[in-house]
Amino acid sequence: MARYTILMTLMGLEIGGAETHVVELSKELKKMGYRIIVASNGGVYEKELEEYGILHYRVPMNQRNIFKMIKSYFLLRHIMEKEKVDIIHSHARIPGFICGFLHKKYGVTFVTSAHWVFYTGMGLKYLTNWGQKVVAVSDDIREYLIKNYKVPYENIFVTINGIDTNKFSPETNGDAVRKEFDIAKNEPVLVYVSRMDESRALVARQLIEIAPRIAEAVKGIKLLIVGGGDVFDELNQKAQEQNKKIGRECILMTGARTDINELIAVGTMFVGVSRAALEAMASGKTVIVAGNEGYIGIFGENKLELARENNFCCRGCEYSTEEKLYQDVLYVFHEMTEQQREKVGLYSRDVIFEYYSVTKMAMNCVEAYDAAWKANHTKQYNVILSGYYGFNNAGDEAILLSMHKNIQALGENYHITVLSNKPEETRAKYHMDVVYRFSIREVLKAIKKCDVLLSGGGSLLQDSTSTRSLMYYLSIILAARLMGKKVMLYANGIGPVSREKNRRIVQMVVNKADLITLREQNSYTELKSMGVDEKKCFVTADPVFTMDSISRKQGMELLEKAGVPTDKNFVGVSVRNWKDMDGFVDEFAQLCDIVQQKYNKTIVFIVMQVPHDIKISQKVQKRMKTKSYLLKQNYSPYEIMGIIKCMDFILSMRLHTLIFAARQKVPLIGFVYDPKIEYYLEKLNMPSGGAIGQFDMQKTLKMVEDMVQNRQKYVDILKRESEQLEQRAHYNEKYLMKLLKKK
Repeated sequence: MARYTILMTLMGLEIGGAETHVVELSKELKKMGYRIIVASNGGVYEKELEEYGILHYRVPMNQRNIFKMIKSYFLLRHIMEKEKVDIIHSHARIPGFICGFLHKKYGVTFVTSAHWVFYTGMGLKYLTNWGQKVVAVSDDIREYLIKNYKVPYENIFVTINGIDTNKFSPETNGDAVRKEFDIAKNEPVLVYVSRMDESRALVARQLIEIAPRIAEAVKGIKLLIVGGGDVFDELNQKAQEQNKKIGRECILMTGARTDINELIAVGTMFVGVSRAALEAMASGKTVIVAGNEGYIGIFGENKLELARENNFCCRGCEYSTEEKLYQDVLYVFHEMTEQQREKVGLYSRDVIFEYYSVTKMAMNCVEAYDAAWKANHTKQYNVILSGYYGFNNAGDEAILLSMHKNIQALGENYHITVLSNKPEETRAKYHMDVVYRFSIREVLKAIKKCDVLLSGGGSLLQDSTSTRSLMYYLSIILAARLMGKKVMLYANGIGPVSREKNRRIVQMVVNKADLITLREQNSYTELKSMGVDEKKCFVTADPVFTMDSISRKQGMELLEKAGVPTDKNFVGVSVRNWKDMDGFVDEFAQLCDIVQQKYNKTIVFIVMQVPHDIKISQKVQKRMKTKSYLLKQNYSPYEIMGIIKCMDFILSMRLHTLIFAARQKVPLIGFVYDPKIEYYLEKLNMPSGGAIGQFDMQKTLKMVEDMVQNRQKYVDILKRESEQLEQRAHYNEKYLMKLLKKK
């Protein structure tokens, strides 16, 4: 593992969650063997860094003052050259903005951390540079970065606020603090820690406001309010006024401190958010999680999931109010026994050990450093995937997942952007970088940045559904070529293209592509017949032959959850709507009845596209005389493949249902509505029920009989044939690599 010299840049080193995070991270990385240098405007934590042997440079990155920012740029450049810095890691907006210029000018590896969400109005969005990789301190901040700054999912590493459990411990001695503030050992003490800035001090204000009520209800209590900032003087004045009302020194305003562990140690309970709350939890305290962004309340096992979702910052929670605070403080002191508080404190400390160790935090950052270093020293390839994505079609979604996985397997230097009909849904489900396929501006912007456009896979170039769809995909190809980008048709199924004018346009545009891989021989023949240069064309296989699934056990659980009885073996059925289907629907319903009655099977209709396949499946069901089951839910391709794994055999019109079955070695009989079905049935050496317009019941029943009697024979055939097609499917990315490496 490389041992980098890392320059940490932040605004200052006064009391604050991000500042403490940087100090603890720097110390842990130094312990791991990295050379750490810190640059900031300075503050109370300078001494701690110095004692740990970490060099600190004063750089005025604490204000949006153009002259100070320019000065900071030149100071950082000097530090970078003098200390031979390998990686700059910025921890706030202004340092990140300045260091972004150093990265562009000198090529130094650049990482940022997102500790909170920023205001993006008044052009401030453009003052932010997120670097080559970003370390986000929670999942919700990752989503914020993707949504507001379009940071690619793959560039974000989620970490935690790592806590030093030796420093913050139930064993920490608070005697010095007790002596300083004249706090007796058995006196009830509420400790609150936060920076006293307007954007952070809401709960401090609320505690000061309700202090007289708390003092009346909890005899002898002291409120130890820790932190300094731009509203400290105002809050301190208010605290003194409240102390006069109470008639004693109840509220103790400490100002900025570095001995936070000792201050927490004297508390009976703690109020705060984010890192301060986690430090109190590590110290074994009962904690009320409350801050400017919301209110979680008394932390316990029932609050863990919610608190972890927002990194104990309360984002998205109900707002903090004086009444909520008052009631919870009283509950801790009056309703909870000392033993109950200790039990909650022990659980809280266990949570820190399990989820928030400082070592884990450091390792998360090292992972980001390694990825950023590779990105900075390796040729990067930006790839766009254009296909029928975001339409709830499991077959095309499976193509997307397979292509994405196989291209990513080529290396971390491949960055993929997907054109989707439902960008938010695709991003949420698959964690991909996505652009709305019908936003001309966004699509052209993405193409401009790319190295190669991949059109496919699937049957994109056809006019049987509409000419408009055909023209969409051809226009994307043409736009990429006009911008001088490489274009590859990736595992395409071609046709049918029936209209003569459309065939001429396909020939003209597709001939401009650099490389064409086709999933069937029929597609090769079709392109050749249109006059496309056959030297560019190579027959491979559908990428879905490389896809994996959930386990059989998980598939069974999904079937049970959908209300499908598991007392019999299953036969999976997959149909799609097509022209002149009425006669086929009647005979297919009869076939399903016979299979159910003669072989004692449960018929399960598998929906590959919601809602399209639901209607035609229900049409078949209505004409059946026996009970069958329909899976209406919009399952992921992985889940559908896992469900198919549970079937005895499959009866299907859908190509990707057949491919899913072949991938899982589940015997299948296909029904042909398109030449691609016939092609893959031949390739897989599986029986065909013939064209849907020429259904032969007796012939199909003989196939079913043989499949039931000799199932293992079909399993063995699929094992052999599908493995060969898997190998051929991997040729697609090999051709892609060759294309990208061509000058």
